[in-house]
Amino acid sequence: MSETSPSGQMLWKLEGSDRILHLRHNPSEPWRPYEEFPQYALPDPQDFSKGIATFMALLKKNWESVKSEP
Repeated sequence: MSETSPSGQMLWKLEGSDRILHLRHNPSEPWRPYEEFPQYALPDPQDFSKGIATFMALLKKNWESVKSEP
């Protein structure tokens, strides 16, 4: 009955002039670009931030959005 999908944390990092979604499963792991998680990565609409489709999908699965570090 309960959903057992893994959850984690999401963070937007500025790389050059682009914001790119980074993920990790728990706070002890380093942040990694969302493309390194093919099980979650979704194609993005043109002219949107890299990872926005993945971000929206993972929000619906109760992933935590962490405020970007300065």
